[in-house]
Amino acid sequence: MEAARGAEFVTVAGLIAAMAQGQSGALWRLEELDRQLDANLVRHLPGTGGAPYTEDEVDVMLVVVAGSGTLTLDGARSPLSPGFLGLLPRGTSRALLAGPEGLLVLTVHRRRRAMSIGRTSPAVRPEPCAVHLVCGWCHRHAIEADARYCTGCGTPLTTRPAA
Repeated sequence: MEAARGAEFVTVAGLIAAMAQGQSGALWRLEELDRQLDANLVRHLPGTGGAPYTEDEVDVMLVVVAGSGTLTLDGARSPLSPGFLGLLPRGTSRALLAGPEGLLVLTVHRRRRAMSIGRTSPAVRPEPCAVHLVCGWCHRHAIEADARYCTGCGTPLTTRPAA
């Protein structure tokens, strides 16, 4: 099948056949950079699962492709088997536990914001640091943020410089 620009196609049977015995984790994920959705096909080995955690940012659609297990959602347990389809709302505590044959799940959710490294602008401009209060006579830095006189020579301190 020929894929249109940005489309991605795989077969679950092909992914299962290609996975190494004992391999766990994401077997497949969407790769297109300019997309609105994220999707992952994840294999959990028998008896494995994560500690409960809360996803605060996105709702997650969970589809059980193969295997069995248990989903605990806000303390309520649900058995998982192939064909299970569930919406895990953001803000809920969830945990998966794979059954004796393992668990293969497809998760789909809105793409999260990309992480970036850099400086952010504060919502409110911070008050300038007291270090900017310097005595014009002896050049000593003020210790207190609200200092009005130099602690070294007693000279009145001028106001903070304009930001």
